[in-house]
Amino acid sequence: MAENQKSTVIITGASSGVGLLAAKALAKTEKWFVIMACRNLEKTKKVAKELGIREDCYQIIHLDLASLKSVRQFVQDFRATGRNLDALVCNAAVYYPLLKEPMYSEDGYELSVATNHLGHFLLCNLMLEDLQKSNNPKPRLVILGTVTANPKELGGKIPIPAPPDLGDLSGMEQGFKAPISMINGKKFKSGKAYKDSKLCNMLTMKELHRRYHESTGITISALYPGCVAETALFRNHYSLFQKIFPLFQKNITGGYVSEELAGERVAMVVADPEYDQSGVYWSWGNRQKQGRKSFDQEVSDEASDKDKAIKLWDLSSKLVGLA
Repeated sequence: MAENQKSTVIITGASSGVGLLAAKALAKTEKWFVIMACRNLEKTKKVAKELGIREDCYQIIHLDLASLKSVRQFVQDFRATGRNLDALVCNAAVYYPLLKEPMYSEDGYELSVATNHLGHFLLCNLMLEDLQKSNNPKPRLVILGTVTANPKELGGKIPIPAPPDLGDLSGMEQGFKAPISMINGKKFKSGKAYKDSKLCNMLTMKELHRRYHESTGITISALYPGCVAETALFRNHYSLFQKIFPLFQKNITGGYVSEELAGERVAMVVADPEYDQSGVYWSWGNRQKQGRKSFDQEVSDEASDKDKAIKLWDLSSKLVGLA
């Protein structure tokens, strides 16, 4: 297929892990041109070459989700390519489970929430305009979820260090800058900050669907591809955890999936006709079996809270400068 006839997808965090393998899976179809949105351009170029992704199937554009300025610049840089946008995949995430004290983004927000939620929130809002101009009658916006942010899933029932809980969002209401580091305004817990940010992703997906699906035709969904236990997301964890966790997921829970399979599942949610339902959280669950089909996973009570979703939307809009 000629390059200008291909559909275009943006994948954030495509320099490693699931994002990289999703880029590979979509590029391999030769029906998709992939914009790899990453912080490290040289690294991304190197790994794309190592994986054999054809150079005429992708372009790398700089994006640092922890910087609202970088998000806005990325949107300008993408539009300068002249391409239509047919799908946006919000995949990138950071996880700092061992931090005792919070780190802050250049905008002054706790780093996990700044990167995983606020950066993607701004990106989604800015790129709705581009998705509406798609030649595809059903463009898609896909957000990566995690089992740890959903207490209705087996992996989300583990209360260590604490379950996700945004409380009354008082931390955001107070401006979410130091000394505030948690959305609920309470004491900093690094692992919980990650879970909270991913809960925000689910609330954002649901609210995007409610606000924009009917009027724009954009299919807005999320997915959990299974437990990707060997991934760069865990690079900041104890080395012993990095060795034991994959074995635990393979031999005890049965939740383990490879980065390659997870990437293929992301590609399916982006491209396959059976995933054109909006407002759905697609999941392959905690017990992986050969040929397992995805299902519509019930989200937590908090992720289903419409009033909380609206409040999070309004506060996030102020923090990223959209209000």
